[in-house]
Amino acid sequence: MNTITIAWVTLPFFVGFFIYLFPLLDRYLALGVALASAGYASLLFAEKSPVSLLLVDNFGVRLYADQLSAFFILTNALVTAAVIFYCWNNGKTTFFYTQAIILHGSINSAFVCADFVTLYVALEVLGIAAFLLIVYPRTDRSIWVGLRYLCVSNVALLFYLIGAVLVYQAHNSFSFAGLRDAPPEALALIFLGLLTKGGIFVSGLWLPLTHSESETPVSALMSGVVVKAGVYPLVRCALMVPEVDPIVRVFGVGTALLGVFYAVFEKDTKRMLAFHTVSQLGFILAAPIVGGFYALTHGLVKSALFLIAGNLPSRNFKELQHQPISTPIWIALVIASFSISGFPLLSGFGAKVLTSKNLLPWQAIVMNIAALGTAISFAKFIFLPRGVTENNTKPSFWVAVLILIGGLFIANIVYYEAYTWENIIKPLVTIGIGWLAYLLIFKHLVIKLPRAIEQFDHLIGVMTLILVFLFWKGFAWLGI
Repeated sequence: MNTITIAWVTLPFFVGFFIYLFPLLDRYLALGVALASAGYASLLFAEKSPVSLLLVDNFGVRLYADQLSAFFILTNALVTAAVIFYCWNNGKTTFFYTQAIILHGSINSAFVCADFVTLYVALEVLGIAAFLLIVYPRTDRSIWVGLRYLCVSNVALLFYLIGAVLVYQAHNSFSFAGLRDAPPEALALIFLGLLTKGGIFVSGLWLPLTHSESETPVSALMSGVVVKAGVYPLVRCALMVPEVDPIVRVFGVGTALLGVFYAVFEKDTKRMLAFHTVSQLGFILAAPIVGGFYALTHGLVKSALFLIAGNLPSRNFKELQHQPISTPIWIALVIASFSISGFPLLSGFGAKVLTSKNLLPWQAIVMNIAALGTAISFAKFIFLPRGVTENNTKPSFWVAVLILIGGLFIANIVYYEAYTWENIIKPLVTIGIGWLAYLLIFKHLVIKLPRAIEQFDHLIGVMTLILVFLFWKGFAWLGI
């Protein structure tokens, strides 16, 4: 299994450079890499013991893969495969598929890293590949959005790298486990980098503009898997170092509320989905022990929603309310919205039930409010008018959507124990209340929330405030 792991980690980078020799096979090679990741995730699910590798003593690469990693890797595989099918006949160049493969490989690497320096390298490569995909259209707007993303990401990772050095100073190793012996400065600096990279709480408010202004397939990749490269290490650290768990849960709750608050009032479809990505990342962090299953569910549904939203006649909800959409697209939109709202028969239901059973008492009420906000937000899609028979979507679009939505139905069996009357009634009541609140109140509200906090200079200032908060939590953790 160790040899398979090394081969699998290096495969995307090898293919990414090799693909230019056979440009006519670019789509097939990219799809093959995604399928290889799906196969590796299946092997991890079947393995009884985790895969652990230390390649070059304390200065080297530490790899650790278990079932938590498998959920994240499978998410990456399915989302990447769906995006490749979506772009199959859209005229994307070999350069696009090359960057998609390298992005896929760097995300995979982040999901099996167990030391801070290897993770840093993976996040840096990921950031460059994501930047090149964001600026792929070569418009002034896309270039500005890409440079903004790259700058915020690099500033965050600079703090992160300093924190990694402090971990080594205290533990003589860059291992995640070294965080237990590290000073509070290391915790604060590393967490600031990961919170920003993962789009968590106010440090992640770069996310709505970046995800909403990118091309549709890139938005699906960004929301489906890219941000999870910053979330996974937080989940892993919470599981390896119990003292870190409360801090991760606090940020999970805060992120869930912040994202859903903006999503409820947002009138732009892609911005609403982007804000809801922020919210759903909070659900992953709120219960780290079951975060892998929630990450899989969220990655599939959010990628599907971005692909579908890119084929709607408008991005404005007010316009869509007076412009019927194609019935097949509406059905796909409703199924995805049902899943993320926690409706039974879809994996979103099991993921929410499993998460709620692993929340601490102080989290329960707040996360129920976030779940209610989710139902209100996606009622905007569910109650859109439909009935247009004309459907200009390409077959490749439906292949991509079927992969993602089919995954939601299949993943539903992971936690079949969720199907008790008590567990079924609670989300149905929450969804019903959310729909009523939308129809009676929120549908008629015209409230435009300020976007000043999303400006570049404010983002850097917010990172400073989060750093101060993390220092405080770090000192409190050590009892200083």
